Amino acid sequence: MVAFALAALLFLLFCLSVRKDRRRFRNAVLLGLTFITLSFALLLQVSALPQWAFVAVLMLVFAVPTLGILALGVFLIGNGVTMVRREGRSPANLLSLLAGLGIFAMIALLITVDMQGSRILDGMVATLTLVVVYVSFTFLCFLGYAFLYGRIRVRGDVDHVVMLGSGLIGGDRVPPLLASRLRKGQKIYEAQLARGGRPPVLLVSGGKGSDEKVPEARAMADWLIAQGVPQEHVVLEDRSTTTEENMLFSRELMTAHDPHYRCVVVTNDFHAFRAAMMARKARVNGQVLGSPTARYYWPSATIREFVAVFWEHRAVNLGICAALVALGTLATAGTL
Repeated sequence: MVAFALAALLFLLFCLSVRKDRRRFRNAVLLGLTFITLSFALLLQVSALPQWAFVAVLMLVFAVPTLGILALGVFLIGNGVTMVRREGRSPANLLSLLAGLGIFAMIALLITVDMQGSRILDGMVATLTLVVVYVSFTFLCFLGYAFLYGRIRVRGDVDHVVMLGSGLIGGDRVPPLLASRLRKGQKIYEAQLARGGRPPVLLVSGGKGSDEKVPEARAMADWLIAQGVPQEHVVLEDRSTTTEENMLFSRELMTAHDPHYRCVVVTNDFHAFRAAMMARKARVNGQVLGSPTARYYWPSATIREFVAVFWEHRAVNLGICAALVALGTLATAGTL
């Protein structure tokens, strides 16, 4: 019962944290810890189950994850090949392929070292496994909470709909990825008008890159106007070059218009949770909504977002990894 109590406590902390601010990464960690402690509590009750249920639970706990890891590795490799074919061989596009290969490399390493019978190698691999388990746990926390965060909806009227920019095609044309964000923002705008609300300002945010002919905001505004949005309802923020600047410069414009503004920020679904954390840091008064992304693009993009979030919290994450390495090293030395 103690384990169930701990799971209940963690879930309560998760709910309170989400209520205070949905945009915190600690929400993701609390959710992950809740599932782990709940699973552990359930395993402690397995011995009281009938034989058939006992076997079924063990299969669910051990066989399904094992097969799931193998299936995930195959999927990531296949997705990585698709990404390379469609998007090119940039480092970002190789992430899902590398992750899939990494899964099978780790499995091969565990099998090979187990056959060697060396305590030093066993200790080194055990230490590496601890680090991989921690990173995997953090990734699953991120993935699970990002999915939940992506389910939020706009409630009530907003004053601004902020749409974050991305690169342009040919230096002046809106690509499909960016068009998805603009369509999402336009739907929010039209839905608010349809229910009799005041027209929100469509704030397009994006500066001019070194390889672009016009600021991204200009191309985005032209796209919206061509879709029938009145020009007077579109405002440009054309100075930003990063997501952080998107948030900061957009906040300046919204605050100047109304210090008590309420907004929603639109980006692609894979980017929504990380953008929400940036919005919180920039003190933007609003949540972030995601627009649809091509399925083949989503895995690599999500991994890239996780890597960025992991690095943004590097003081904690690298500190924990260093502690795990030290623990593994001490344990290995103690067995020699």
